[in-house]
Amino acid sequence: MPAAQNTHGASLELRPPPSALRPDFRATRPAACPTRTPGTMCFDDRVKLNVDVTGHGHRTAVLLHGMMGSAESWWRVAPLLVDNGYRVLAVDLPGHGLSPRDGTMTHLRAAEWIAETIAEECGTTPDIAVGHSYGGLILAAAVHAKVLSPRLAIYVDAPFTSRGGWDRDELLAAYESDRRARTYEGLRASRPHYSDQDCVVEARAAKRFDPATATAPATGPGATYPPEPGSIVVRADPSSYVDDATAAELRARGVIVRSIPGAAHSIWYSNFDEFVEALPEVFAPQNPESVID
Repeated sequence: MPAAQNTHGASLELRPPPSALRPDFRATRPAACPTRTPGTMCFDDRVKLNVDVTGHGHRTAVLLHGMMGSAESWWRVAPLLVDNGYRVLAVDLPGHGLSPRDGTMTHLRAAEWIAETIAEECGTTPDIAVGHSYGGLILAAAVHAKVLSPRLAIYVDAPFTSRGGWDRDELLAAYESDRRARTYEGLRASRPHYSDQDCVVEARAAKRFDPATATAPATGPGATYPPEPGSIVVRADPSSYVDDATAAELRARGVIVRSIPGAAHSIWYSNFDEFVEALPEVFAPQNPESVID
């Protein structure tokens, strides 16, 4: 999908200095394919994405960034999760950050790569999985395909449908143009709600972004991956991905929808406190008896 702009100047498709990260935030952990037993999924290709692991809590949180972002997009969220007792796995999606590229990528292949990558750390049932924008679409695809089964899935201003059928050359050109514009200076000018470090992190992510990997799924068939009942959707209000009609449909399906008025597409960049307050299941201090189960 090509990028669009909302009223905050933030790209609706694209989300996406190390000194502010915790010392172990960039530690990359390998994942191994689980032993194949009856009823157990095993991924034969054994592709490993880059995953930043931090924390030693008894609960596990998987974070999936948006288009043209990276694991570092969660630089402010991950430490808060660690402080609240989570072991955090922030994944670089295919074609992003330090992860492998693949010009024939599909949504389901991306979902499988994510599941394989985190398997050694937490199996395929993390306590929570959070997906923003494109990362939310991939999370929904992973849950739909049953390669991931988080105890709680959280979607941050994410689409659940990919229309497919985009022209490859046109979309490649759009992504490349957007990538080149996402310099530190460009982000400071176009996204006044970004902090200095937000600009540093997202400019670095843009340099590492591979347009061919991102383009491939959008040129294939369209698909819809509706979130499961009990999932949580946190949306900007207004939102170009989860408008009022979509929010009503999701609520009718048993999905919990929470809105943050005036927020940008990357909600935690523009409205960090409101984002945290919208997810008490995740960020509120918990005692051992209140762990998600």
